[in-house]
Amino acid sequence: MSRSPVKTVLDSLNRGLYQALADDPRVVLLGEDLLDPYGGAFKVSRGLSTVFPDQILTTPISEAGITGIAGGMALRGLHPVVEIMFGDFTTLISDQVINHIAKFHGMYHGKVTAPVVIRTPMGGRRGYGPTHSQSLEKFFLGVPGLMVLAPFNLFGDHPLGAPGRLLYDAIVKTEMPVLFVENKLQYLLSLLKDVDLSEYEVLTDDGKDAFSSPCYLLRIKSAPKARLVLTAYGYMAHLALDAMHRLAYEEEIFCELVVQTRLAPLNLEMLFEAVSRAGSLLTVEEGTFSMGWGAEVVARTAVTLGTGLKQVGRLAAKEGVIPVAPELEAACLPGTDDIIARAKEMV
Repeated sequence: MSRSPVKTVLDSLNRGLYQALADDPRVVLLGEDLLDPYGGAFKVSRGLSTVFPDQILTTPISEAGITGIAGGMALRGLHPVVEIMFGDFTTLISDQVINHIAKFHGMYHGKVTAPVVIRTPMGGRRGYGPTHSQSLEKFFLGVPGLMVLAPFNLFGDHPLGAPGRLLYDAIVKTEMPVLFVENKLQYLLSLLKDVDLSEYEVLTDDGKDAFSSPCYLLRIKSAPKARLVLTAYGYMAHLALDAMHRLAYEEEIFCELVVQTRLAPLNLEMLFEAVSRAGSLLTVEEGTFSMGWGAEVVARTAVTLGTGLKQVGRLAAKEGVIPVAPELEAACLPGTDDIIARAKEMV
């Protein structure tokens, strides 16, 4: 397998899987069409079956069956990683995840663990239509015993890059079941290095635990006090960073951006601190508006800060079927211009 430099989110995730398979013989990857030369629908698994033929299992098209088998493997001491080809198909695995895998640890009084990692690409903007373009992770955010993660395209100080490190740690360093959400448009994004972020101050709460699921805060160096805090995850965090830059240089509206990589259980301490300074909060997500991730973030921030939270806003996808036509799809999903417009309204 080529050991080319890690440049993109896809490279980083592929390297994270490779390292997990190499470091821990308990790790098994299973899913549809994983074997080389295909290497999975979005090529995150490419090259792995050639190097680790005994740890890669290609399966029939049965998402519930794949996930159920992975749950049994985990109970017997393995660390299975499931690849669900499209995030829309997580509806098919919900029974295995919600009623079984997430409950095993609690049902058996902590005597067993089910460290299943379920990787899946979410999101639209590829013209794949109503049943292959959704962001359905919000349906899993309130499940007790389940962790939900979403990578951000930073390089960081780890040789795997931040996305690969997040995936590696989820596979090797936690005994919890994990839903690992990968937005389709993230895959080819370049990992942002220090030189790319030279005009930003980047803070992180990483390093508290052996398992890395950091929260990041980004702000423009030497900028006046922020009037608004943006918070987002995954690909929307990438768009929010672009919006923050344009708001500063085109509108003289200065913001701070808080990027979450752990969506559940929520980790909002860094966000609370930022909002307590600025007083205003705008949440940004690609999932639909009602009952979304942003609603929970806003609710918890309001309860914690009380009158310290002066103004809130939420930005999400329109409530409806995601169209195939590029122009209609773009109108349905929030973009950089939408973030800027909403921020200007608030400020």
